[in-house]
Amino acid sequence: MDDLKNKTIYGLVWSFVESFFTYFIQFGIGIFLARILSPKDFGLIGMIAIFIAISKVFVYAGLGSALIRKKECNQTDYSTVFYFSVFVSFVFYGLLLLLSTGIANFYGESILKQIVQVFALGIIFDAFGFVHQTKLNRDLNFKLQAKISFISTVLSGCGAIIIAILGYGVWALVMLNLLKTLSTSVLFWVFVKWKPSLVFNIKALRELFDFGWKLLMVGLIETVYRDGFYLIIGKYYSAAQLGFFNRADRFQAMISENIARLIAKVSYPVLSKVDDLIVLKRSYQKLVQNTMFITFILMFGLAASAEAIILTLLGENWSESILYLQFLTLVGALYPLQSLNTDILKVFGRSDLFLKLEIVKKTIAIPVLIFCAFLSIKILILGMLIISMLSCMLNAFWSSKLLKYSVLEQLKDIFPSFLFAIIIGLIVYLVGYLIEIKPLFLLLIQLLLGISLVISIGEFISQPNYMYIKTNLVKVAKGLKNKI
Repeated sequence: MDDLKNKTIYGLVWSFVESFFTYFIQFGIGIFLARILSPKDFGLIGMIAIFIAISKVFVYAGLGSALIRKKECNQTDYSTVFYFSVFVSFVFYGLLLLLSTGIANFYGESILKQIVQVFALGIIFDAFGFVHQTKLNRDLNFKLQAKISFISTVLSGCGAIIIAILGYGVWALVMLNLLKTLSTSVLFWVFVKWKPSLVFNIKALRELFDFGWKLLMVGLIETVYRDGFYLIIGKYYSAAQLGFFNRADRFQAMISENIARLIAKVSYPVLSKVDDLIVLKRSYQKLVQNTMFITFILMFGLAASAEAIILTLLGENWSESILYLQFLTLVGALYPLQSLNTDILKVFGRSDLFLKLEIVKKTIAIPVLIFCAFLSIKILILGMLIISMLSCMLNAFWSSKLLKYSVLEQLKDIFPSFLFAIIIGLIVYLVGYLIEIKPLFLLLIQLLLGISLVISIGEFISQPNYMYIKTNLVKVAKGLKNKI
């Protein structure tokens, strides 16, 4: 139990280090580019997001999760998945080349033809590093991933900024993606001591795909659902409107999706190795409590200071994103919990149940959200919030069947964190509402106030999640200090 706890904590620390520094840099790059480029430039990239994302779903095909879950993987397994992924990446790149003219005509933006043709090269670059990253995840080597991610982010960011300054507009965003995927894959090949052998085993692929195809379908459904918003907004509104929505969505996703990603990257391989149901439930329960404590605080803090953040970092030209961001933070606040509950289904090997659950949820969600999108973008976001709450309940219900951790237990476990965070968020928002000063100074005041409230109230009432996180962070810091 202690070994499991230590692996999880140290894994989470390195994942947090990777996410924090990488996304802090990406955040800064995004802000710099947003001040040079127009909302339309970001909207153009948003228009092709669904086509790139669907292609990557087929390239990965759920095989990364299958490799992680398999008790023992050999060179044949890894090599087979590598060649399969690379082959599929070339197939889908070819398809996108053929579809590029149709995509441009669909949106009425001729430049999209060239953007698709160049941007889609990132699919091939990603495929070449896919197995290397999966191997690092399986081995819980998040320290090396953090280094690679940091280097590739800096390189791609510098390249994109130079292109933007030279006046190439949307091509700066295209190069940002290409340089990131290319440099990441190159660094994986340089630092990860694994190379594919000249072997391809159909039997091994079939065994892995028996688990992975269901995750492929889940990923496909989720991608169409998530990025379909961009397609609808881009088609029936304008590239600029899509740009406003995209920036707000990226702000909230920087917290919600990255918390879900870094937690899943550590928890899935760790929990997959646990055979004792009691230990599994106890570990998972603690993970839910602490994950949602952090999520609620960050997301409600983001909503409370949305106006100051947008005006300070992006400028007045992006003010239309403020309300979008405030609503989207409520949607994103539940995403890590949804992700945790679906990861449990994978831990138990129930990718079939995962797929059925996604089909049910999206069958309900897609017609509702398409209807909302035709009314207005604000009503679309409101619909997203309602669907997010419904999805959260359904995920929790089915995972509770396997783990004996009921929906009511989960709600009881996260409610104190919700209450703690909502009180702090309201105070921070009221301060911003009552004080009229420059956005930069207001943002600094709100940030310092939020941090002070979390620490002071957490210490005063000895909030369990706050105390647990504080204790383990101190322990990890001492451990790292002793190693140094």
